[in-house]
Amino acid sequence: MPIDEQLAAAVDVARTAVDEAAEAGTVGEHVRAVEDGERLVSHHFTCLKRGYLGWYWSVSVSRAPDSDLVTVNDVVLLPGDDAIIAPPWTPYRERIRPGDLSPGDVLPPDEDDIRLVPSWSAGDGEEQTPDRFFAREVGLGREWVLSIEGRELAAERWQEGEQGPDAAIAQQAAGVCHSCGFMVSLAGPLSDRFGVCANGMANDDGKVVSFDHGCGAHSGARLSRSASAQALPPPVFDTVGVDEVDNY
Repeated sequence: MPIDEQLAAAVDVARTAVDEAAEAGTVGEHVRAVEDGERLVSHHFTCLKRGYLGWYWSVSVSRAPDSDLVTVNDVVLLPGDDAIIAPPWTPYRERIRPGDLSPGDVLPPDEDDIRLVPSWSAGDGEEQTPDRFFAREVGLGREWVLSIEGRELAAERWQEGEQGPDAAIAQQAAGVCHSCGFMVSLAGPLSDRFGVCANGMANDDGKVVSFDHGCGAHSGARLSRSASAQALPPPVFDTVGVDEVDNY
């Protein structure tokens, strides 16, 4: 379909409209006329506004059938192919990463967070516990607890992280945390796989470590003979030789 010649020639009408809508000095030369539909044309003008390199002003004009009256529909500022634009907006919850929270920040869990279940339902299935009765009948304690999925996600994260068996420091360790005297046992469903390091000289002090993790600060670590301090012979007193001392 050929472009409407009358609308394509309405450059002055479009120029007047964009000059009224834009700030003074921000509209450049006419670039092109683009057909958007039947008796619908957009006129593009270069944008001279600072910070909007590659953008353009677009003025949409139209006319009724069998009418010579050109009507301005809207005036908008649009980015061109080479325009500098902001990256797509990402919700805060999707942008945040572990360690991003500062004092005073709040990050509530999702309402349907699979990692949490009501405390009265904890123990359903194969893990019936006395805690379920008291949480349901008395209503004391925590409102939410870790679900089975939540526990497994945490276990997987810890196992594959820097406190797991695949960490470089664990690969060079002579012993594992399960046999270390500095490991503090946990309580609960993860106690059969993880503990807490209590060695103030270790890299993982105060952190959850897997039983098959390890480091050089193991309680059973011993220096090899070649690395231990060598005993020196007793000192010898020279009562024959004479020390030469410079006089100043």
